[in-house]
Amino acid sequence: MMRTIIVIIALWSSAFSLFAATPKDTLVVAVPLDGIISFDPAESFETVSNGVQRNLYQTLTEPDRTSPQQLTPLLAARWQPGSSARSLLFTLQPDARFASGNPVTARDVVFSLTRAVQLNKAPSFILAEFGWTPDNIATQFHVVNDKQLEIRWPAAIGQDLALRLLTAPVASVIDSQTVKQHEQNGDLGNRWLHTHSAGSGAFTLQQYVPQQAVVLSASPHARPAPHLQRVLLKGVADAGARRLLIEQGDVDVAYQLGPDQIDALRQQQNLRIESFPSSLVYYLAFNTQNHAQPELANPALWRAARWLVDYQAISHDLLKGQYRVHQSFLPQGFDGALESEPFHYDVAQARAILSQAGIKPGTRIALTVINQPPYIDIAQALQASFAKADITIELQPVAESELWSRMRGRDFQSIFIYWGADYIDPNTNASAFAFNVPGGAKTLAWRVGWDIPQLSAETRRAAGESDAAKRRALYTALQQRVQQDSPFIVTLQGAQQVAIRNNISHAQQGIGVSLLYFDAVRKS
Repeated sequence: MMRTIIVIIALWSSAFSLFAATPKDTLVVAVPLDGIISFDPAESFETVSNGVQRNLYQTLTEPDRTSPQQLTPLLAARWQPGSSARSLLFTLQPDARFASGNPVTARDVVFSLTRAVQLNKAPSFILAEFGWTPDNIATQFHVVNDKQLEIRWPAAIGQDLALRLLTAPVASVIDSQTVKQHEQNGDLGNRWLHTHSAGSGAFTLQQYVPQQAVVLSASPHARPAPHLQRVLLKGVADAGARRLLIEQGDVDVAYQLGPDQIDALRQQQNLRIESFPSSLVYYLAFNTQNHAQPELANPALWRAARWLVDYQAISHDLLKGQYRVHQSFLPQGFDGALESEPFHYDVAQARAILSQAGIKPGTRIALTVINQPPYIDIAQALQASFAKADITIELQPVAESELWSRMRGRDFQSIFIYWGADYIDPNTNASAFAFNVPGGAKTLAWRVGWDIPQLSAETRRAAGESDAAKRRALYTALQQRVQQDSPFIVTLQGAQQVAIRNNISHAQQGIGVSLLYFDAVRKS
């Protein structure tokens, strides 16, 4: 098997191999891989690695693939209210097995959730919504038997939200026996899981070569079994090279193509452009804790910036309709998403706001951005539009993994980036954009240093509201506040457009997922 994998990688080692037919049992995907930090579900929080997680691991429940507002069983055969309003009783699938052959048990669920809380990596704030901490997590579970357990939580959230939190990749169930065998110095297997997998999903992580290739192999215990034996994610940094590879048939699927590449590929007879709904919203943010640039903490700069984004030109002219104008943190398709667009490009209004606040012409702001389309293209457009108000944007293009490291360390002045839903519920984005409490999770609001005790309290209130109409009204108010007066300027939401060869069928992708469901894909 390993020899086969090495041969497969070698076949695609050249980005310009001429008309190399891909194997019939292997899906070959061209996509940038520089955003990957880890494949540990307790740590992975980037689009590509999280997209891979959905194919390696399973959660207790998952959003229905055709109706994502609905939940369907996955590792849990069924669930019911527990012994209190803040608990749920889960019964596991009787025959579920990990790739190792070990049965999936209730103790694996407890180990996985406890481990994620204790490691306290980037996505742990999702589980913190339960009120779980390293100090109290040991008391939050009751194992009835190997196939049944009760999950409890102290936070004031309802059972429906609890179920949706458990669909996030950080709640993936891992093989505790296998992971414990690879523990080093009390790291709970984190180092090993950077480049290995221990899940019950359709595939296993067979090999990972940073920035070059990810190889997935079908799990021998997956039920139902995937239709393909192997998936190769080929790291291709240049969008033009990705276009050439899909044109020539050297790859079966190509991601992250720019508008020009998409337009050109629409004319090709042997492939098609699929458009999948996406929960990604794209925003500009200012680091209010950057003491070298005090203007970044001035609400006047935030307000002026809202009038210095040429939303329509970016959406329609630059990105050719790939991304729609969207100005609230909840993406279209989520219950209660705010569709208003109160801001447009208005240099005179921005100048007046800056002048009244005493922000001097010639102010310089460094903008960190991913060195891939569409980010670098949008950043250049922002540079041009801000210049009209005498604000100089200095671009700092970096690899995606470096951008995330800088952001999580607050090592930036401003940033243009995306945020995607971790689960299908309004709380997923509200708890990121509108929640920041001392000693709490390092949310987006924390990363930009936005001190919002009252708004954070309102976000918790919305999470705990069980009446649907009242809950929707609370999230409307939260969106309006962030939309009007925050260091976040939400600008776009985009459908994900993917180039796919015509011999690939059953290509499906969910609103909160960045890669295809590889278990469903078929190849002729």
